[in-house]
Amino acid sequence: MQEIVLMIVERFLTWIESAAPRRRVEAASALARAFLTSELSPEEHDGLEAAMTILLDDPNRLVRLALAEQLADSDRAPHHVILALSADHFEVATIVVEHSPLLLDGELVDLVATREPEVQAAIARRRTVSRALAAAIAEVGCLEAVMDLLCNDGACVARFSLDRIVERYGHEAELREMLLARSDLPVGVRQVLLEDLADSLCAFVSAKGWLSPMQARAVADETLERAVLVLAEDAGPAGLVQLVNRLLDSDQLTPVLLVRAAVCGQIDFFEQAIAALADMPRRRVSALVAAGRSSGLGALLRKAGLPASAVPVIVTVMEVLRDLDCEAGSGHDYRRATRLIDAVLLRYGARPTGELDDLLALLRRLAMDAKRDAARGYALQIKAAA
Repeated sequence: MQEIVLMIVERFLTWIESAAPRRRVEAASALARAFLTSELSPEEHDGLEAAMTILLDDPNRLVRLALAEQLADSDRAPHHVILALSADHFEVATIVVEHSPLLLDGELVDLVATREPEVQAAIARRRTVSRALAAAIAEVGCLEAVMDLLCNDGACVARFSLDRIVERYGHEAELREMLLARSDLPVGVRQVLLEDLADSLCAFVSAKGWLSPMQARAVADETLERAVLVLAEDAGPAGLVQLVNRLLDSDQLTPVLLVRAAVCGQIDFFEQAIAALADMPRRRVSALVAAGRSSGLGALLRKAGLPASAVPVIVTVMEVLRDLDCEAGSGHDYRRATRLIDAVLLRYGARPTGELDDLLALLRRLAMDAKRDAARGYALQIKAAA
């Protein structure tokens, strides 16, 4: 039997030297199918495997492509043939790297680091992509590969990989939109993307001449502050910590943002931010805020590094909030927000000093924004109840 198989293989190898390309393609496809589907003796198995190995050197790419198409999905294919095909021309390699269950993560990581964008993207589309492989794609993959990775439900993408993707491609509008649409996107990553979006809009508006660079930057910063508070409202405890830490690291945890948070009643975000700035446990900050002593709260705010002009505003906000909480049936969200803002403006605006006009103007602007937001929410509630 072994001699017969050897004779068949020898004749095959002699034949392919003069066979037309189309016939060689047909032979390669038939050979691979027979290897995968036929009951073979050890001698036949070795003979067919040797013949396929020889075909790896065929100068016609379509011959090697035929092998790849037949062998890619099978776990019975010879590993060395699959590995050779994965290193072949990208049209051949993409079929194998996307589908073969025989390729190890280490082999795929090497391919991500060394192959063309088409091969990287094919790897990102595999049925399952491990955290390690996803990290490699995030680190060195082309934009197409990264986007395919994010579209792949079978990919396990770690937080640090998302951070790296944002760092490399956060300026790409399509990828940014794709990330923001993910329900599992960590709030810290979402905030970074919103920063990139604000920067892009600022540059666009300035380039068009619609606003001066200074005006565009001011609008972008204010929009970003409002977006941060929206993120904070939807974030859980862990997400809130991530968001605050990100803002702290990027020097965006500003007094204006904290005043805005206080005026809008975002107490959870406010307390977490103050805890981070003052380097104190959150529960200790919450206790000081709840105690209601203006002296204790003032000392806490100063420890957090807030300017003296911001301290009385926030103290006033907390006093008004406590008064509202003590009232029975304070009303729906719009009424509560309106009463909070109006009371803060009334108490703070009655101060005798004229040195705080800028801060009072900020409060009035925040009041306008907060009332508009509350009114929109109220309208949605009315529509939902109708």
